[in-house]
Amino acid sequence: MQLTTEELVGEFQDAVMELYFARKRIALLEAEVAELRARLPRVPEAEDESGRPA
Repeated sequence: MQLTTEELVGEFQDAVMELYFARKRIALLEAEVAELRARLPRVPEAEDESGRPA
């Protein structure tokens, strides 16, 4: 399938916009994950047989 120059530019612009919105969504999800992690109770680090952190 051959695309005209205009069609190719249009496809590229669509891809750029999809990437823009995907990055915004990723940033929102990362912020949500950070917030959820901050609300988790702290779990003590595991220790090996010598009593030192693993």
